[in-house]
Amino acid sequence: MTVHQPKDRDIGLLNRLKSGDQSAMQVLYTRHYQKLYRFIIRQVRDEMIAEDILNDVFLDCWRQAHKFEGRSALSTWLTAIAFNKSVSYLRKRREAQMGEGQAEAMVDESDSPQTLVMKDDKGDQLKQAMDELSLDHRTVIDLAYYQEMGVKEIAEILEVPTNTVKTRLYHARKKLHEILVERGIDRGWP
Repeated sequence: MTVHQPKDRDIGLLNRLKSGDQSAMQVLYTRHYQKLYRFIIRQVRDEMIAEDILNDVFLDCWRQAHKFEGRSALSTWLTAIAFNKSVSYLRKRREAQMGEGQAEAMVDESDSPQTLVMKDDKGDQLKQAMDELSLDHRTVIDLAYYQEMGVKEIAEILEVPTNTVKTRLYHARKKLHEILVERGIDRGWP
């Protein structure tokens, strides 16, 4: 009995997709939806936008299945598409905010009682600390720890050398640690 690895199953599904099999798209969507959605939401921080981007990712997968060359795992290819679409959205949003003026772009940073209670939780503290990282640092942390990807895969997705990924990971962990220490949390963190 042959046991098929997830990569082999994805390639088989992609081959079916290339021949127009819509059920293959449904299976691919079910297999990759959750991880991709979590990755996108951590990038754009808006559930509706994340859903839209995710739908665009799978639409691109459908339209461009024939372009997949198999040099990486399908999940890496999909994550790269999700990353590029997220960055594009953030760039457009930043440009739109700059045009609206400073008052509209300001965020109310006052904490509600509910937010104060949530801040007591270490998970929420980590999430807030992650939000303070630059996009580059937040992305490498996300891909390495939440998506469980290796340095080589991250380098493929971000289209940077592996040493750049290693450097970003080092600085991201260091900055994250500094932020958490400033908040009085220094045990059990990276």
